[in-house]
Amino acid sequence: MSNVQSLERALTLLNVLSDYPDGIQITRLSDQVGLSKSTTHRLLSTLLNMNYVVKDGETDRYKLGYQLIYLSRNILGNVNVIQIAQPFLKNLSEDVNETIHLCIEDNGEVMYVDKIESNQTIRMFSRIGSRAPMYCTAVGKILLSGMSGDNYEEVVERTDFKTKTPKTITTKDRLTEEVETVIKQGYALDNIENEEGIRCIAAPIWDFQGKVIASFSISGPSNRITMERVNDELVRKVRETSMIISRQLGYRA
Repeated sequence: MSNVQSLERALTLLNVLSDYPDGIQITRLSDQVGLSKSTTHRLLSTLLNMNYVVKDGETDRYKLGYQLIYLSRNILGNVNVIQIAQPFLKNLSEDVNETIHLCIEDNGEVMYVDKIESNQTIRMFSRIGSRAPMYCTAVGKILLSGMSGDNYEEVVERTDFKTKTPKTITTKDRLTEEVETVIKQGYALDNIENEEGIRCIAAPIWDFQGKVIASFSISGPSNRITMERVNDELVRKVRETSMIISRQLGYRA
């Protein structure tokens, strides 16, 4: 079945406009889509009337309108990060043969919303629906790294820093230094800080707005999840999986 030409052209305009959040002038837009200026103007006029496009009167630049958000309201509301992430996390688990956790933040704590077991035995206290502190877990540090300043301060002020292992972070200042490092490097470590003998590496999942909405980790005994393995293999793999899942949610780096 052939496309309706005017509809195809209008949608092409919207696709191009999506690459210009600050707007684009009509002459350049016409060149981008390969249409005459008069045709482009006619299509834009209809899109303007229906609020799919807005025009800045001072710069004469066109950009996407809020009607598109209205159209996507149900899609965005129904996005299920667990369902979307699960096949990719299963692939990661099979690849590294270690346990994978998927977590979200809830009331200043980590909540485990999915867990994929490896075929290697490991004694861990995590289970779906259970909670953990943010300051001593890799997934928690990732979630903290995505918070706004006020939200971060609120959560940290309520944190009861307890020593769980000799390596546990126990002060606000030390945690803030760690979170700043996490932001710079794009992943977080639980370097035997929450459970004796367990090391984890975690990465973020971003949504279409660039917000960290979840985190996932590779967890295992420190004799298998060695720092050499972390640096040589696992950092790259969690970063790759992070980007794959986030792009499924509309994230654009």
